[in-house]
Amino acid sequence: MASAETTSAPAPADLPRISKRIGGIAESATLAVDAKAKALKAAGRPVIGFGAGEPDFPTPDAIVAAAQAACADPKNHRYTPAAGLPELREAVAAKTLRDSGYVVTAAQVLITNGGKQAVYQAFATVLDPGDEVLLPAPYWTTYPEAITLAGGVPVQVTADESTDYLVTVNQLEAARTPKTKVLLLCSPSNPTGSVYTREQITAIGEWALEHGLWVITDEIYEHLVYDGAESVSLPVAVPAMADRTIVLNGVAKTYAMTGWRVGWLIGPTDVVKAAANLQSHLTSNVANVSQRAALEAVSGPLDAAHEMRTAFDRRRRTIVDLLSAIPGVECPTPKGAFYVYPSVKALIGKTLRGTTITDTVQLAALILEHAEVAVVPGEAFGTPGYLRLSYALGDDDLKTGITRMADLLGEIEP
Repeated sequence: MASAETTSAPAPADLPRISKRIGGIAESATLAVDAKAKALKAAGRPVIGFGAGEPDFPTPDAIVAAAQAACADPKNHRYTPAAGLPELREAVAAKTLRDSGYVVTAAQVLITNGGKQAVYQAFATVLDPGDEVLLPAPYWTTYPEAITLAGGVPVQVTADESTDYLVTVNQLEAARTPKTKVLLLCSPSNPTGSVYTREQITAIGEWALEHGLWVITDEIYEHLVYDGAESVSLPVAVPAMADRTIVLNGVAKTYAMTGWRVGWLIGPTDVVKAAANLQSHLTSNVANVSQRAALEAVSGPLDAAHEMRTAFDRRRRTIVDLLSAIPGVECPTPKGAFYVYPSVKALIGKTLRGTTITDTVQLAALILEHAEVAVVPGEAFGTPGYLRLSYALGDDDLKTGITRMADLLGEIEP
């Protein structure tokens, strides 16, 4: 009798171990840079990281206390509705009205495991294979991966520093095809910090309405605006677009809660119900303790958020001044979020410590190696020739890091 070993069929050698769908996903460049910086720092090197978009402030005490109380309550030890705690959905609806003037019901809110899950589920819910998504660039590194994973096709629409990295309706119209279904909009922007004006948002919304497009709008930096800029929600500017708009948001940036992993999407009830069905199989409910913490956050005052914005504003002005003083670096002043996106195109092709700079991936590597400063190259955001730096770090580290970077780049030879 043949043994089990001799009768089991070997797997075909030519079958890939990883599916094309998952194998094609690139690692998050921002998280990769942050992880490398932290690893080098743990190894004893004095690396200063400008990579991750993560406030350096602790989560406010009242939110932490709410989470501590939630841990002791047995009702939070059990499954809860996949779409989110009913009271949190209600509170997010109320917070949305308070902060942006957008009237929605709890049934239009889905609580997700951080903003990234909201991004993916929004695309997965409305896209069919081959549908095109207009993606203004520079873009956050996760957007094209989420679009592709959902079966869509990202269509890049590029803006540069000459227009403050903001795309125009004419550019969007030139990129539109019969396959275009969705426009992705992020204002205030990651990675550039740019903010669309009310007039620009209205024009884009009216254009999308005219052509029957969906808009997925990421508003997670809504409270971080400066110099009189305002964060305008598209379905408020163009109410007729409410039935074809999905709003993404979360507690991570406003309340320094990146690690708590609570986000949400807001949209038409049929979209939210479908996305909730997906989530019921994908992850089920967000951790209840995190939801209770988020409930305290969105229901409470914005005092802590305003204090953080004051600090970010100070750091914003400092980093722009320091970067702008470096020859070959052009740094527009951002009006939102906590990022700068300087152009370093003038440095490409020049020599630094015996190495010819061929692109911004290499330049970022040289800055990390020789100045022990971690930045993210523009290639990660669809636009080579730029660097993204987050100024969500301490004032002293910010000044020290940019000074090191300036000293190194001062050595560049023609």
